[in-house]
Amino acid sequence: MFILKNISYIHPNGELLFDNLNLVINRKDKIAIIGNNGAGKTTLLKIIAGEITCSSGSISTSESPYIIPQVVGQFDDLTIAEAIGIDKKLNALSEILSGKVTEENLSALNDDWSLEERCIEALSYWQLSDLDLNSKMKTLSGGEKTKIFLSGIKIHNPEIVLLDEPTNHLDINARKLLYKFIAETSSTIIVVSHDRTLLNKLDKICELNVHEIKIYGGNYDFYREQKAFEHQAVINDLEEKQKSLRKAKQIERESLERQQKMSERGKKHQKKEGTPKAMIDKMKNDSEKSTAHLKGIHADKINTISQELKDLQSQIPDNDKIKFGFNNSLLHKGKILVQANAINFTYNEKLLWNNNIDFQIISGERITIKGKNGSGKTTLLKLISGNLHPAIGNIYRAENKTVYIDQDYSLLNNSLSVYQQTQTFNSTALPEHEIKIRLNRFLFTKEFWDKPTSVLSGGEKMRLLICSLSIAQQSPDIIILDEPTNNIDIQNIEILTTAINEYQGTLIVVSHDLHFLEETGIEKEIILD
Repeated sequence: MFILKNISYIHPNGELLFDNLNLVINRKDKIAIIGNNGAGKTTLLKIIAGEITCSSGSISTSESPYIIPQVVGQFDDLTIAEAIGIDKKLNALSEILSGKVTEENLSALNDDWSLEERCIEALSYWQLSDLDLNSKMKTLSGGEKTKIFLSGIKIHNPEIVLLDEPTNHLDINARKLLYKFIAETSSTIIVVSHDRTLLNKLDKICELNVHEIKIYGGNYDFYREQKAFEHQAVINDLEEKQKSLRKAKQIERESLERQQKMSERGKKHQKKEGTPKAMIDKMKNDSEKSTAHLKGIHADKINTISQELKDLQSQIPDNDKIKFGFNNSLLHKGKILVQANAINFTYNEKLLWNNNIDFQIISGERITIKGKNGSGKTTLLKLISGNLHPAIGNIYRAENKTVYIDQDYSLLNNSLSVYQQTQTFNSTALPEHEIKIRLNRFLFTKEFWDKPTSVLSGGEKMRLLICSLSIAQQSPDIIILDEPTNNIDIQNIEILTTAINEYQGTLIVVSHDLHFLEETGIEKEIILD
C-alpha cells in the first residue's frame, strides 16, 4: 500500500502548485494521474519516487518505486547499464565468472545470479536484442531510450512502477508492447500520460487539481462518461440558477413597484385628509426605510444567486468555451494535389526506403503516414510539402496553400508576443478589439497578450497557432500534422481534435496516437518500410 497524506508543494518562487492532496494506492493497482498542463502531474510523480521533497504532508510506503522518466537527455553520457542501475552488478558477475570471487564482488552481486538472463529476456521483449549494455545512451533514438528504461522493469522487477508520458517517443509497435506489458504485469502501476489508448488499459483515473485528487473507478472511457454526467448536471444547475436569478429580479422589481404605488396612494390620502406636516415627514421617512430594507433583502438574495451562478460557470470546461469558425478550402474535392511516382530519398548516399514510393493525394482526403521510428515519415512530409526534393523519381504538386505544423510549432515566431503573433496572420486587417476577442475565445486572456510566445507550453502554442489560422480567415488547402499530440495534454488534444474535425480541407497526419487518428476520421494510409 502507498499512502499520500495532506501532500502540498510550493515552488521555490512561492507559488502554490497543489495543496492537501490525499491518495491511497493499493497493491497491484493500475492507475493514471491526469490533469491539465501545469497541474503538477510530473512533480507529484517525482515526489512519489522520492526525487523531490513535498513542502508538507507525508508518504507511507515500504517499497522503492522504479520510475520511467519523461526526459532522458540527462543520461546521454552514461552507458545503458549505468542508466538503469545494473552496471555494478554486471561488472561483479563478470569478474566472479572470470575467477575473481572476492567479498567485494559477492556483496555487489548480492546473489543476483539470474541478472544476465533477465537482461537478455527484457531486451528481447522490447526488441533491443542487438544493443550492447556498455553502449552510451546518446547513441540511441528517443524511442530506444524509453524502451531501455522499460526494459529495466523486467530486470529489476519492482513492486511499484511510475511511468511519466511513456509513449511520447514510441512507435505503434512499441506502444502495443507497452499495452501488453501493463495488462500482464502484477506490479503496481502509476501512469502520467495523455495517451488515451493507454489510459483505457488502467483501472482508475485520478484527476489532479490544485486542492484534490478526484478518483474515478474505471478506465478513461468510464472517466469521460462520468465527466459528461457531471458536466450535464452543472449545465442543468446553471439553467436553474439563471431562472432563479431572473425570478429574483422580477420579484424585486414587482415588490418595489408595489411599495412605490402604496407610497404614492398614502401621500395622496394624507394630503386629502390634511395630515400634519410632521406626521407626513415621519411617514415618508418610515416608507424610505422600508423601501431601503426591502431593497437590501432582494439585493442580498440576488447577490447570493449571482455568486452561485458564477461558481457554476467556473466549473464549465475551458474547451467548451472555444469557438473555431474555420472557413473551408476553396479547392473542390477530388482534385489531385500531389502525385508521387517511384520517389526515394538519400541520406549519406544511401536510399532511405527499400522500395520506391508511389502515391496520390486527392483534395478532401484524410491520410496518415505510418512506419516504425526512423522509417522516414517526417522526410516524406517534407517531400509532400515541397521543403525537400526526391533523390530519384518525381513528385507533382498542384498549386495550393499548405500549412505544415511540426512538433516544435516552428510556424510561430518565439521572439514575438502572443498578440504580435496573431497580427502576423491578420491578412484581412481585423481591428485590434476583434483580435483580442479571438484570443479570449482561445483562452488567451489579457495577461497572456504581452507574453513572449517562447514561454508558452506545447498545448498553448498549439492553441495560439489554431487561433492565428482562424484569424487568417481563409483556411489552408492542406494541413500537415507531425506528431501533433506528443507535447500537449488531454484538454488540448480534445481542442485540436475539435478544430481538425471542423476543418474541411485535406489532412495529412503522422501520429502514433491511435485514438487521435480514429477521432479525426483518418480514411487512408501510406505505409513506409
